[in-house]
Amino acid sequence: MTQPPPHPTPPAGGPPPAAGGFAPPSGPAGQGYAVPPQHAPPGQPSPPGWTGPPPGWTGPPGWTGPPPGWTGPPRPILAPNGQPLASFGDRLLAALIDGALSGLVAMVLFLPPYLILWWDMVSELTRVNPDGTAGPQSPTMIGDFLLLMLLLALGLMVAMLGLYWLYHVEYMKRTGQTLGKRIMKLRVVPLDPAATLGRGMAGRRYAVQHLAAGFLPGLNYLDGLWQLWDKPWQQCLHDKFAGTVVVKVAA
Repeated sequence: MTQPPPHPTPPAGGPPPAAGGFAPPSGPAGQGYAVPPQHAPPGQPSPPGWTGPPPGWTGPPGWTGPPPGWTGPPRPILAPNGQPLASFGDRLLAALIDGALSGLVAMVLFLPPYLILWWDMVSELTRVNPDGTAGPQSPTMIGDFLLLMLLLALGLMVAMLGLYWLYHVEYMKRTGQTLGKRIMKLRVVPLDPAATLGRGMAGRRYAVQHLAAGFLPGLNYLDGLWQLWDKPWQQCLHDKFAGTVVVKVAA
């Protein structure tokens, strides 16, 4: 009967490797071998001493690498000062918040005078005169009413432009934020990182965004949409005129 071949003598460093495994390095008993540190989870810093995957590591079984043309997750576009630029959606929401606040202020200030004028007009048109006729006795009453409405509208426009100056220039130049921008975590900063946002820069933004856009039809929409195709700083027209950009901040 044929005898089975004897088992080979195990190496001095320990037992023979299992199929598909690897042999630990030889050495005195009790002397282990260093295990490479584990890779940190995404978003966590790598452990001290970790220098990357072992040589020859190709990923988990069945993984063939990233898809063709994949260059990693998109990175935010940064302003010259290193902060990420504000998105079109965030800027639009901030403008809507500021617009709603301005409309509320205008309603509180000027709705009472409008109501008083209308009440006087309706009272004059519906009253009964001593001779039994109805309506105003003065033939110029309607003309006077329309003139007062026109003067009130002009007064509203001038007052709102003044309030906008206080809000979008004097208030914003202190921190680069209006209430809408503060809620959306946006800030206006100079395009030149070494410059400071002052009254002149904020005033130029105001002149294009609220004065010129208010008198030139369509400029308001063109100004706001300009960010969508402007490269590289995603500026609106009032940003370009003032030399500013809008960035996303933590608070």
